Amino acid sequence: MKTKLALSAVAAAIAVFSQGAFAQASAPSQAPASRADVKAGAQAKSVAPAGEKPSAAPSTSSDKTRAQRKEQTKADDKAGNIKDAGEASGMKDEKVTKGSETTRDARKEKTKAQQKAKEIPAAGEGGSAGKKP
Repeated sequence: MKTKLALSAVAAAIAVFSQGAFAQASAPSQAPASRADVKAGAQAKSVAPAGEKPSAAPSTSSDKTRAQRKEQTKADDKAGNIKDAGEASGMKDEKVTKGSETTRDARKEKTKAQQKAKEIPAAGEGGSAGKKP
């Protein structure tokens, strides 16, 4: 039993190693490429592949001068064609309320009236904290 196991392990090892040897033997036997050959191949690969036309990158330069762009922007600003930038750009259209709609004096009067009517508990008496059952 042990011999069968050992023979099958040896056969498997031979099969694995012989595949690598056959693959190397079937490769064309030539000397390793020189450094110059490798560099030439790398440079040739950076050129567009055969059959493909290299695409031209879009131009990033403007067709107007800086002064012309500034004049156009000023004209657009006067005409109201420029949108606000940033997250709050749409908030000008909506009514934005800041703080309370009542005045400070009105709030003070309301608080005084609630204190007189004993609707507001005195300090330290209102909550459940501190009460003993």
